Amino acid sequence: MEIESAFRKIIHVDMDAFFASVEQLDNPDLRGKPVAVGGGGDRGVVSAASYEARKFGVRSAMSNVLAKQKCPEIIFVKGNYTRYKEISLQIREIFYDYTDLVEPLSLDEAYLDVTQNKAGNPSASLIAKEIRKRILDEIGLTASAGISINKFIAKVASDINKPNGQKTINPEEVIPFLEELPIQKFYGIGKVTASKMYNLGIFNGRDLKEKSLEEMSLLFGKSGMHYYDIVRGIHRSEVKPNRIRKSLGAERTFRENISSEVFMLDKLNTIADELEDRMKNSKTKGKTVTLKIKYSDFTQQTRSKTVEKFIQKKADFLPIVRELLFQEKLKNSVRLLGISFSNLDTVKKDPVWVQLKLDF
Repeated sequence: MEIESAFRKIIHVDMDAFFASVEQLDNPDLRGKPVAVGGGGDRGVVSAASYEARKFGVRSAMSNVLAKQKCPEIIFVKGNYTRYKEISLQIREIFYDYTDLVEPLSLDEAYLDVTQNKAGNPSASLIAKEIRKRILDEIGLTASAGISINKFIAKVASDINKPNGQKTINPEEVIPFLEELPIQKFYGIGKVTASKMYNLGIFNGRDLKEKSLEEMSLLFGKSGMHYYDIVRGIHRSEVKPNRIRKSLGAERTFRENISSEVFMLDKLNTIADELEDRMKNSKTKGKTVTLKIKYSDFTQQTRSKTVEKFIQKKADFLPIVRELLFQEKLKNSVRLLGISFSNLDTVKKDPVWVQLKLDF
């Protein structure tokens, strides 16, 4: 076997049609309809397309004019990047419940190293399944995932069962998988490079493996060594975390708007249970409690209180949340409630690396 004997467990999580899905989440009238994010003017381009629009061949970076030709019923919505970032941060907080080794690639995708993880779960596949379920249950969006021994293969795998699916490439499956993989499916090989490889008789991983390191270096320069390695299951790039957790929270968007404080307290009680679990799992305490309220007209309000000692338990922070709820009169019916902690006691720790061979 040509891959490295000691391997890591890497998950690549990729949100499904993220920008368009957030728009459909926030506006139920858009659900099930072809949606394109971006200005609708003739000079504009599509930033993102829902899967309903993709069925007609609408893709990101496509001109609006062409998108309208392909799908006359398409609905253009202006992008709300503040909202996308807000949702992205919520998703990352779920990731951090499992590992601090999270490397975001963009707002809608990230690598996670779960070789060692906070859940104590030896199965990266089960962790990925649990993460995807939590994203759906807690936020209302679907995600796909790829699971394998390194970042490259996990990235390729995450695209196989999209949308709302996942694919695991186990260690013993890596080489056969890469040999059969069409060259255009190799992450990082674009149209120009793929065309050059076609001219050289390279159409899949098996063809690529037949080229020597010297040939690859001569043909593709520095990239040649990278291609030589990845087709052999070798990709040494580690997951590089670049954040220090500053807050931790939980929230719920309701199917129907609510206006009764009694119902809100019931919802907040459930949210508090979830937040307490997350605080305990991450071994985190905080001093500042924030209540987030999003009204039916999509306006948002936050109310915060800071206490002297670090707290973590629901019994300590739920009374504060109740106090914040009744701090002033609500402006309208409510579509979302959230509780979060900031001013945390987190201390950055260097990860401990241990090479293990465990079941995926």
